[in-house]
Amino acid sequence: MRLTTAQTKAEALIEALPWLTRFHGATVVIKYGGNAMTEEALKEGFAEDVVFLHQAGLRPVVVHGGGPQISDALNKAGIASTFTAGLRVTTPEAMQVVRMVLTGQVNRDIVGLVNRHGPFAVGMSGEDAHLFTAVRKHAIVDGEPVDIGQVGEIIKVDPGAVNALLDNGRIPVISSVARGDDNEIYNVNADTAAAALAVALQAQKLIVLTDVEGLYASWPDDTDVIDLLTADELEAMLPTLSSGMVPKMEACLTAVRGGVPRAHVLDGRVPHSLLLEIFTNEGIGTMVMPS
Repeated sequence: MRLTTAQTKAEALIEALPWLTRFHGATVVIKYGGNAMTEEALKEGFAEDVVFLHQAGLRPVVVHGGGPQISDALNKAGIASTFTAGLRVTTPEAMQVVRMVLTGQVNRDIVGLVNRHGPFAVGMSGEDAHLFTAVRKHAIVDGEPVDIGQVGEIIKVDPGAVNALLDNGRIPVISSVARGDDNEIYNVNADTAAAALAVALQAQKLIVLTDVEGLYASWPDDTDVIDLLTADELEAMLPTLSSGMVPKMEACLTAVRGGVPRAHVLDGRVPHSLLLEIFTNEGIGTMVMPS
């Protein structure tokens, strides 16, 4: 029995070898959120995976949101959470809470989990060193733009500080808050932020962790996960997707159209899903590649 277990482990390591060689020195941007961020065992597993990537010679960068934590904090502050066309309406009062939760709480938690393994992670906000510059984004309702407050769309990325951290052997952990040229602070979608950063860093991969197995062929009738599709195929499917999947798949599309060779949507509820995707021949989830 012991021998069988040992052999299985050895086979896994051998299977990982060509991928370890191929991705040595590669920058990988990981969007972290959803259930993987709220369950203790999955949080610890995620931190281990990120450290493993770092120790295996890759350059991981984590971009995170914090939807559940923000809703919880707004609730405690007596501020109603309202959504228009899938986007959180962000008043100045709500923005103070969003900024505090993302930068002061969620970011610290992730940095702390990673740094149990060594002095690797450094927390940043999209405001730091003008990493993300955003403009006010309007929701579109029945074809008309609707003002939803301090919700931003990224128009510029300056990845200098992130590259400096990577060159220094660190793991940047970035919250999706941005500043505008008008000095307004904006809440930006973390999927979109991760895609914009992956393009700016010329990353080899964008990996979006989510709460489903991947992109389904035709939800809810056909629950087969699509393993692989091209940017053109994905673009044709976008109008048919559920509202929760749209920002994730749009992020993948933006990344591969912007020069990132591969983008993936993975199930963050699967323990060590990051390692299964990067270092096994089968991989898991859905992979998007350029057309």
